[in-house]
Amino acid sequence: MTSDARIQLVRDATFVRLTTDGSITGSRGTAPDGLYVQDARHLSRWQLTVDGTDPAALVPATAETDDTAACVLTPEGTRDHPPAYTVFRRQSVTAGSFTEHLRLVSNRPDAVTARVDLTVDTDFADLFELRADDRRYDKSGAEREIRATVDGLRFSYCRADWHAGTDVVCRPAPDAVAGARSGTRATARTLSWHVPLDAHGAADLHLTVHARPHGRRPHAAPAEQPSRQGTSARADGADDLELACERGLADIDLLTIPVSGVDGEDVRVPAAGIPWFLTLFGRDSLLTSYFLLPYRPSTAAAVLSALAATQGERHDAFSGEQPGRIVHETRHGELAHFRQVPYGRYYGAVDATPLFLVLLHAHHETTGDTSLAIRLEAHARRAVDWMLTDGGLERHGYLVYSPDPGGLVNQNWKDSAGAVCFADGTQAEGPVAVSEAQGYAYDALLRTAELAQGVWRDEAYARRLRETAVRLRDRFAADFWMADAGFPALALDGAGRQVDALASDAGHLLWSGILDPEHARRVGRRLLEPDFFSGWAVRTLAAGQRPYHPLSYHRGSAWPHDNAVIALGLARQGLTDELHTLAEGLVTAAARHAYRLPEVLAGYDRSATAGPVPYPHSCSPQAWAAATPLALKTALARS
Repeated sequence: MTSDARIQLVRDATFVRLTTDGSITGSRGTAPDGLYVQDARHLSRWQLTVDGTDPAALVPATAETDDTAACVLTPEGTRDHPPAYTVFRRQSVTAGSFTEHLRLVSNRPDAVTARVDLTVDTDFADLFELRADDRRYDKSGAEREIRATVDGLRFSYCRADWHAGTDVVCRPAPDAVAGARSGTRATARTLSWHVPLDAHGAADLHLTVHARPHGRRPHAAPAEQPSRQGTSARADGADDLELACERGLADIDLLTIPVSGVDGEDVRVPAAGIPWFLTLFGRDSLLTSYFLLPYRPSTAAAVLSALAATQGERHDAFSGEQPGRIVHETRHGELAHFRQVPYGRYYGAVDATPLFLVLLHAHHETTGDTSLAIRLEAHARRAVDWMLTDGGLERHGYLVYSPDPGGLVNQNWKDSAGAVCFADGTQAEGPVAVSEAQGYAYDALLRTAELAQGVWRDEAYARRLRETAVRLRDRFAADFWMADAGFPALALDGAGRQVDALASDAGHLLWSGILDPEHARRVGRRLLEPDFFSGWAVRTLAAGQRPYHPLSYHRGSAWPHDNAVIALGLARQGLTDELHTLAEGLVTAAARHAYRLPEVLAGYDRSATAGPVPYPHSCSPQAWAAATPLALKTALARS
């Protein structure tokens, strides 16, 4: 169950969000309900009435597994006139489909007839329409149609070359279908059954919803990759970290989606998270698969192939595409199709490209296999070229980004507006050189140099990359270190000024190795002081600064994946005590969330409450949070 009192079921790139009586109401905002496939809502209303009234939930809906929920309902009744029958409701989701089994059980010694009505609708809304930012998009020319079939309903949606549909199949077929039509716009339909029940008898209704999304339809995971169910209670002999790892791997399975690889092959990659990000994300997928690398190296291979397939080829200001640039996110919805949002393939990330190079080398280093590095050599070289040219290394001396007025203001992992700020809260203006991206670039150059020398047999290229990395490290030490604070700046703004907010990004520098050992250890210890470390995790901004807010997305909350990178950095720098302190906080937080770490935690101190305070709009499950326990396991093994 999610924190907003809704049930969320997910399987095979399809998810549904339901109220606790199993309904879909067509809500919008921070937690919209509905059935979702490929960035579109294929079911926006699914409301049951019995004998003309909303049934009461004797047992509210509970997720029995990740893809199945059940509840128990009854029509109205009193102590002297108890309900004539009980409705047992079981709902599940799989690739592109939602199914429901209603079982009506009579409680009376004589025959009774139940009237069951189900009101159904679909708005085919794009996810971007449903968010709580009040944006409206022109959809002129769109046509909706609904017609009754012999066993249910068929909803259709058409706008120019965009076609989608939803079918409802009922066993038995409904006795009646009622509804209204206004012009060409279809409205909700109500399916009705008169269900005879013998004395203490039972009857069943089986309902199936099939989504027909535009383009590629979802399909079930292959049998050789079984989904793993999470653990909600301690297993004999398993400690909290192992249980969090087990839950994390199960969530990665739930979030795994099919995409096309670099040679057109089907590959399966972890999507970023639910509800907003069930799609390929460059940065998220790269870090997730890096965390998983010692345990599931095939995930990294799939992600690298998928990102090579979408690597930038031309300059497009609308989407941010540039030659060699690695994609930030891909979308398959209607608004992306018609370029009403730039996210069909959106390249607004300064860090995905160096992380692609980091992962490519790390995969080779972990597996000893050279085939992927050879296969993607041209893509790796183009990624390096992007860092040097459009990325800014040659012109600015650093990887930089400028705010995108139609997309993301910030293009590092803290990509919300205002996240890259001075200590007074002022947003940095571009071109912005954010600190952790320079560390990624340094690491990427050194790692790619190793591939060039050891795999591609290009000594001259390797030497050039190492020389570029050394110069970057020297500049970084001179420009980013804030002597008074004893801490690196969050960024340099377009005027070269140090963006002086004390931020968790500094912890990523321990992982990438761009700081010298003395400064790295100083930063690692500083991150575990009380203004940064809440007792659960390191905050994105240290408390006490003007822009700090414990419920801000990136200015005071704490992110498990951010802490996973910090943990790997602490291990690299030999800060064992700090690593164990951080790992204990995160693992305990996971245990308080049934071993599933959410995307974000609020920044409140551990002493304030018995458990971590949830961030109100957190995705769950979310891929890099799910992979965080595996990163902790790796870091602890290295300490």
